[in-house]
Amino acid sequence: MVMRGVGYIYIDEVKNIRSLFLYDEKVIESIVKALGGDIDSILTSITKPPAGLYMRVNLLRASREMVIDMIEREGYRAYSDAVLDEAIYIPIEGPYKVTLRDKVVVADKRASESVMMGSNLYAPGVISCGDVRKGDDVTVVSENGIILANGKALMDCKDAMRIKRGIFVEVLESLYRAAPLRELSVWREGLVYPQSLPSMVASKLLNPEAHEVIIDMCAAPGGKTGHLIELSKGMATIYAIDHSASRIQEMMEHLERLGHMGRAAILRLDARYLSKDLTHVRPDKIILDPPCSSTGVRPKIWHKFTWKDLESIVRYQRQLLEEASRILKNKGLLVYSTCSITYDENQGLVNEMVNRGIFEVVEPPSWVKKIARISSLGTITFDPRDKHPGFFIAILKKTS
Repeated sequence: MVMRGVGYIYIDEVKNIRSLFLYDEKVIESIVKALGGDIDSILTSITKPPAGLYMRVNLLRASREMVIDMIEREGYRAYSDAVLDEAIYIPIEGPYKVTLRDKVVVADKRASESVMMGSNLYAPGVISCGDVRKGDDVTVVSENGIILANGKALMDCKDAMRIKRGIFVEVLESLYRAAPLRELSVWREGLVYPQSLPSMVASKLLNPEAHEVIIDMCAAPGGKTGHLIELSKGMATIYAIDHSASRIQEMMEHLERLGHMGRAAILRLDARYLSKDLTHVRPDKIILDPPCSSTGVRPKIWHKFTWKDLESIVRYQRQLLEEASRILKNKGLLVYSTCSITYDENQGLVNEMVNRGIFEVVEPPSWVKKIARISSLGTITFDPRDKHPGFFIAILKKTS
């Protein structure tokens, strides 16, 4: 791995792609078992963004055609997705070459993965910036030495490190260019929500209907909750559960912007104990998108994940699935999804639930085959070597 202070490199010139992914051999084996093929090609795909910036149109407020027209009037090309009626996307452009400047700013992982897409660098994301002064032309690099973008410093380094707020580098050139969604009128007016296509598919497969009782077990930041409200035209009874106060606050802000406040009961609870905390609720359907390894999320500058981490997160996911089976109505439906590409979190865990007689897999509708892989068991996998993030979905029915 290229380390800060040793040198800087373009990500497409990294000869050993595994040096960017600090994965145990057993984690790599789990990924290959899930997807097949060459691990280097899988990891290389993860370092690149998806083909488009996807967003969900809030069909309770606007038509897809109206939203596309508004985006194009602001200077961006937008397209309808061929499969989901509520999905549109703006193409992501690049990669471009970024010429290294004399002065360098080092950003943390989260900031780096935004900057490489064209976002400005905010002061909290800065690790170091040397003698950079306001007005300097600078190059932003990741902490492992990947060249990301060029821009102009809007304050002195010492001020950025001291106050830790505001834009430090206005990004003018970047590896990739994505539309600044939150600066568009469709965002301000609550007409869209940024969401990957696989994530939208998960909510769509739950098929929420009016008067059904539905639980979103790990709801924040609210993407699937909002989608379920829109799909059911606000007529379903939805409980949005999360244990994090800060993430619940973020969810409420999103729902408020979309005009959905009051259409879901938002509860701060630990979803592992819902059968004790929500004794009066017996849902018809559950959607469960639990904490996961996030190994399918792209783009990544680098990522560290150990086998011990994987074992721990699978235990947590198992607890959530078991609790879902306790609270769900007999023969009720559960859609389980992750933004991960390991076998153990996905196919392996679903196989365990089926073998224990807790759930059975429901075959997905035929339209899913147009955009994803369907296993012999009926589970759904989005391969990151295609144009979308890596993702897994299973439609499960409670057996009794």
